[in-house]
Amino acid sequence: MIPLDDNAIRGSFVNCSKGEARRLWLPRDLADLPWADLDFLGWRDPGAPDRGHLVAQHRGELVGIVLRAPQGPRRSFTRTTVCSVCVTPHTGSGVSLLAAPRAGAAGREGNTVGTYMCADLACPLYVRGRKRTELVSRYEESLTVDEQVTRMLANLDGFLQQVLGA
Repeated sequence: MIPLDDNAIRGSFVNCSKGEARRLWLPRDLADLPWADLDFLGWRDPGAPDRGHLVAQHRGELVGIVLRAPQGPRRSFTRTTVCSVCVTPHTGSGVSLLAAPRAGAAGREGNTVGTYMCADLACPLYVRGRKRTELVSRYEESLTVDEQVTRMLANLDGFLQQVLGA
């Protein structure tokens, strides 16, 4: 992924208002991120841990989505410990159910879609071995890293298609 600036990131969001996009927290270290290893940019808001954000190329366009982790007593309940995007196994709370409002009228009516993802949204770094999970190693696969990246992007594309209603 090419390095992105604040304006490109904020202008990419499709499932929130422009005002919300202007106010969302961006990582302070954007210039220092390992852009060559990022197929998409994902981050959690440290001031609001239930919020996450993801920006990716989708069908030739930059698409950003806001994500929310469930709140309430069942918040920590996770049905899986494997990310459905990058297929990385985690321990404990390393995988979160993240829900995204649908883009457009459906989202304004409260419709959402969700998926189980790495809680820190660092899927590209796990696939490339640049980041490791606690006590758990990635599955040994017959796929090359490039093939794993292709699978990860296909899984993400499917989720983004649901958010966009495509």
